[in-house]
Amino acid sequence: MFQRHDVGWPQRLRRALFSGLNAVLLVVLGLVSQTAGARSCPPQATAPSAEQASRLAAEAKDRGLLWRISRGGRSSYLYGSLHIGRQAWAYPGPKLRAALQASEVLALELDLDDPATRQLLLAPPAHAEPLALDRKLQARLDAQATAACLPASALAALHPLMQLSTYTVLAAQRDGLDPTWGQEAMLSRWAQQQKMPIVALEDAAEQLRALIPASAELARSELQQGLEQLEQGQVRPAVRRLAEVWARGDLKQLADYPRWCRCADSPADRAALRRLNDERNPLLAQRITTLHQGGQTVFAAVGALHMSGPQALPRLLREQGFEIEQLLP
Repeated sequence: MFQRHDVGWPQRLRRALFSGLNAVLLVVLGLVSQTAGARSCPPQATAPSAEQASRLAAEAKDRGLLWRISRGGRSSYLYGSLHIGRQAWAYPGPKLRAALQASEVLALELDLDDPATRQLLLAPPAHAEPLALDRKLQARLDAQATAACLPASALAALHPLMQLSTYTVLAAQRDGLDPTWGQEAMLSRWAQQQKMPIVALEDAAEQLRALIPASAELARSELQQGLEQLEQGQVRPAVRRLAEVWARGDLKQLADYPRWCRCADSPADRAALRRLNDERNPLLAQRITTLHQGGQTVFAAVGALHMSGPQALPRLLREQGFEIEQLLP
């Protein structure tokens, strides 16, 4: 049933993995493939054969974090997802498959099949001051495009921070981690095949306000820091670690993320982490609650890092009166 998906360090990885950045990647992956044959380019995701797909589906293991959330005599599900993955991860294991089969509506951070959502993500953010780059800073950003096998102008319409977030995710392709195999892509395909409605827990403007500071000065500072981390090779090891922590469903390590990610060492870093994670969670929890109250069984998938910290979604939903039962790991 699951076939090919057509085409969520510290600052950049946070931004890439807390966001609906896959909407941008759906566009740029086509550009990457133009030059992907070059030896120095990262490997590209390829569709499995029918035989391979059948084997992967049969051998699929449960990964990530899954809760049954119950209130008012009914149950829904909360899933901690990852916006990138390996090919084998794009096939749900038994417990995840059972939860999906029991659900009536899929709730994602964003509905990435909505044309208006994609258009807004690809446009300059309305809330932010324009960020003009000097020649040196632009050259450093262009160098990341070259490393990703993209033309320097491919992402020019995007805010520079969104450009760098895209390069961060694309860098993970060299370690076999690809947005093509992210959980949102898998879940969207499942919903489409089952004719299950997909709803968004956020809109694109809300997410962009969390991802990109309104201040051009602050955005430039975050851009410079993110470029330095990419240039010094700090990104890929941390991406690999986060992916493996997610695959194990290691909630303890996720909760310890601010320490080992080296992304909360300064007041500015801690403020950015709160903006990207904790400050979004109350609204996400309220919208999951509202959907559940509508009478349907909801499968709500939100980036796994939202399941940890002082405003962790399971904690907030418990405060909303839900009984929480962890099903994975």
